[in-house]
Amino acid sequence: MIEIDALHCGYGKREVLKDLNLHLGPGEFVGILGPNGSGKSTLLFAIAGVLPHHSGSIRVRGEEITGAAARFRARQMASVPQKSEVSFPFKCLSVVLMGRYPFLSRFGGYSPRDMGKALDAMEQTETLHLAQRMMTEVSGGEAQSVIIARALAQETEVLLLDEPTSSLDVAKKIQIFDLFRRKNAEGVTILCAMHDLNLAALYCKRLVFLKQGKIVLDGFTEETFNDENLSRIYETDIRVSLHPVTGSPQAHFVPGLDYAPESTDHRPVRREEILSFGHADC
Repeated sequence: MIEIDALHCGYGKREVLKDLNLHLGPGEFVGILGPNGSGKSTLLFAIAGVLPHHSGSIRVRGEEITGAAARFRARQMASVPQKSEVSFPFKCLSVVLMGRYPFLSRFGGYSPRDMGKALDAMEQTETLHLAQRMMTEVSGGEAQSVIIARALAQETEVLLLDEPTSSLDVAKKIQIFDLFRRKNAEGVTILCAMHDLNLAALYCKRLVFLKQGKIVLDGFTEETFNDENLSRIYETDIRVSLHPVTGSPQAHFVPGLDYAPESTDHRPVRREEILSFGHADC
């Protein structure tokens, strides 16, 4: 479904992803994990086609996304960012209907089918009661749920999720991930960047760990999610045990213990070096 080969990508001259290779089969539910700054969001931006890559290739269903029209990409993949990017007073229903844009004719408006798909998505995310409310008048968690509904209304075969439930309470997180699991069971391929290790282990069948722009671990959750791997990647003491109900591995962080980090490519920067820059560089 998604084939990434020898990908180099970043922002301006700063390279974030370095010679990255990743292949996802149809119907996979894959979690992208790793420390802050490891390139999780950058990877999703590149796959979605909103961030051009320096070299390498990204193919979705065999089609190279470089140069592909936005409407074509939107028919293949739907994205959910970390937080709602809608800052204008649109009605929540209008925002969800935006997910139907890739299917509109050039001069046509939304059809009854489009409206039905939007309302279905709002029912699934329990946001139907917000339909006539303005996005600027709902809570951050409610707005994020509306953005998730917009992605579901888009009816794509791939969902790209970037910390999609970070602003939701615990019960809502579980409800939304249960919904993602149902969509995955229906054949939707899901790639989800996450910081919550335990949530990832509960729902993702495969985990891909990034560190410093490279894949350092990739495999089934039961094989990769253990003390040694997590402690090494996150450079802190982590112990793993099994969930008492599901049997999924779960991480427990040990406070107050020193952990010797692995060597890093980043040279420590002294305060004097920063102060030596001119004001124009700040």
